[in-house]
Parts: sequence; C-alpha cells; structure tokens
Amino acid sequence: MSEAAKKALRGFFNLLFPDECRVCGESLHEVSRIPVCSRCLREPQPLAAEYYCSACRTPFVTPHPLDPATGKCALCRQGLQGFDAVYSYGSYEGTLRKLIHVYKYDGVEPLAAPFGKLLAQVLPREEHFDVVVPMPLHWRKRWQRGFNQAELLAREIARRWNAPVNHALRRRRAGRPQAGLTNAQRRSNVAGVFAIKRNLFDEQKPLKGKRVLLIDDVFTTGATASACARVLKRAGAEHVTLLALARTDRRAPVVEIAQAASSARSSGVT
Repeated sequence: MSEAAKKALRGFFNLLFPDECRVCGESLHEVSRIPVCSRCLREPQPLAAEYYCSACRTPFVTPHPLDPATGKCALCRQGLQGFDAVYSYGSYEGTLRKLIHVYKYDGVEPLAAPFGKLLAQVLPREEHFDVVVPMPLHWRKRWQRGFNQAELLAREIARRWNAPVNHALRRRRAGRPQAGLTNAQRRSNVAGVFAIKRNLFDEQKPLKGKRVLLIDDVFTTGATASACARVLKRAGAEHVTLLALARTDRRAPVVEIAQAASSARSSGVT
C-alpha cells in the first residue's frame, strides 16, 4: 500500500472513529487496536540504578543496605521473601503507570503484546523455566474485569521462552486491597489467600524440582508475590522467579530531595 493510500485510510478511520490517546490525550493518527499513540508506547524506560539487591533487585541510592558478601538487602538476608529472584521492567510511575491502568482498568487487552516485549528485555535469555505461572485473580474480580492481566502477560513470555503456562495457583478469598497498608499488614492480608489447584494434578508434589516463573503486572512490597512463592515451593518448586512489568521505586523521594539540595547549593541558597 502506498503512503498516500495509508494516509487516506488513516484519515477515513479517524473520521469514522475519532479517538484520543488514552495516555497523553493527543489525537490518534494510526489504525490500531491499542488506543495509545506510538510516542507513549515508546516512552517507558527501563528502571536504572547503580545499586541493586542481588536477589529481589530492589534499587538503592547507596550500597550500605546491601550485604558486602552476598549483595542482598535486609529482607532477603532474613529470608522474608519467598521468591529467589525478581526482574521488572520499569518504575511504576509516569507513562508506564498510565499504560498499565489503561490495560487493566480500561480493558485494552492488546497492550499485552507490547508489554510482553518490555518484559522480554529484562529477563535474561539464558534463564531456564519449566513453567510460567500467572498471578491469580479472585473469580469475582476476574468476572468484573473480564480477563486476568497477568495471564495475558504470562502467555507472551511463555511463547518466547518455550515454556507452558500453568495455572497452578488459585485465590481462596478476595482479600482487601493492599494499597495503604503497612508491610506487616500486607503480609497478614495475603496470609493463607493462595493455594495450589490440586484438582489439576495427580501427584502429591506437582511442581517438584521445577523452576517456576511467576508473572505479575506490578510489584510493590513483594508481600503478594512472596505468599505465592511460598505456596509454589510447598508444592515442590525448586526455584521461583518473579517477573513484573513495573515496580514501586522507593528511591524517588530520596533522589528528589538530593536533587533539590544539590540545586539549592548550586544557586547559593542555604
């Protein structure tokens, strides 16, 4: 198709189906199942930090919270994390946060494809997984939303890593939202919420010796992922890695304060 024909088709489409980018509000000029402009789709950048926990990949401003020998943070050294490793693409803020909201709450399922490409960028290609397990939704929330966002992401990664998707986990109860809870309250809130779908397996340890890749869209404190990982390990999983599209970056306030102080010093303000 020539450029002139493409331009005419886009004009005709916009005339019949006028729409704006759900992220920035600009008019859309491309025929797509995703109501987001190409600039916003390209905007999210990988999370970058000089210092990371070697296990959960939490970013830090300085190396002081990390053990010099293992490179692990305090939570990982104390064994409070149920998973063995974490990978996430970006920080849960700005354009990436808006894109995730469009995906989850506006029901734009085709966003799973570009999100899958972002996830594939941060998961080491040499990593091997026997099964890919999506974070489960309670049946009521899945019915209300119409889909499980983690399941669609899991399919994208499973296809790229040539590993089967296994719906090994279920939620026993809905539980209250995690937002606004302390770390201790979050752990308590998800205690006993997850279980293995025993009816899908004949053997007692269905995941025995398996390397499991657990998929979620957002990683905050890790309480939910830890609860799932512990259930998977009780079912026999040897190693559980969490892969999330975005994570909460708790360095942000510290970095902003440091930048403001630096700017003030440069301006001669005391």
